[in-house]
Amino acid sequence: MTEKFVQADGLKTRYLEEGRGPAVLLLHGASLGSSADVFERNLGPLAGYGLRVIAFDQPGFGGTDNPKDYSPAYRRRFTIPFMDALGLDKASLMGHSAAGAMAVGLAFDQTPRIAKVVVLGTGSLLPPLPGGAKAGAGEGEEGGAAEPTLAESRGLLEHNLFNHSLITPEVLEKRHRMSLGKNFQAFIERGKVPRGGGKEAVPIWERLHQLPVPLLMMYGKQDRGSAAQRAALLKERYPSLNLHLLDGAKHLAQWDAQAEFERLTGKFLTS
Repeated sequence: MTEKFVQADGLKTRYLEEGRGPAVLLLHGASLGSSADVFERNLGPLAGYGLRVIAFDQPGFGGTDNPKDYSPAYRRRFTIPFMDALGLDKASLMGHSAAGAMAVGLAFDQTPRIAKVVVLGTGSLLPPLPGGAKAGAGEGEEGGAAEPTLAESRGLLEHNLFNHSLITPEVLEKRHRMSLGKNFQAFIERGKVPRGGGKEAVPIWERLHQLPVPLLMMYGKQDRGSAAQRAALLKERYPSLNLHLLDGAKHLAQWDAQAEFERLTGKFLTS
């Protein structure tokens, strides 16, 4: 795995890369401390399927510059200038948590540039439970009003992991470091961005079966927000969807169920 930097849309952008072959971009979520490093353990195994695997820090995360525009819409649009900076005419996208909706949106809006989409743990792409009750905080809302302590960074990881033994000192130190300084300031700025006004005429989960590129969806069976129940509802509504539940996994399912995540993703992207 190689750490690199490139200028994209005027921002110095950090990314990790491994392998050769068709390109796949791994998009991390929006919680405080998120970065390309949430995929660090997955790059090598996925590259082993004959893929060029690239995980980048989105604007305002990790080692990438903070942007002027902190909206999710800008982070979604930024994916295309990043692809241009790497000379990628087309790539598959793997979106974790909030980035799953970004990947699906790009596949609808930029279809010629997107080969396939993998969604991992994106609650906003699941139907509500009967009664319409919302389950849990929104994606990207995890974090407090002050820079987290090391113990608080550990608590956030524990909340998102089924297997707490995966939180090594090195993992904790990196996650904590990615939560401080300019990254914490970016988190505060993201919290000031107004939520999208009004409801969509048709919720995006009701349009997934119309996605113009192949789609794979995965959720941790023990993830928050009643993900397993809501995923079952989605599969019942649209039986043709390629949707899987990963047992023994919470929100960081690419860690908890690493082998199954990599098997399903690698097979899908190279089929």
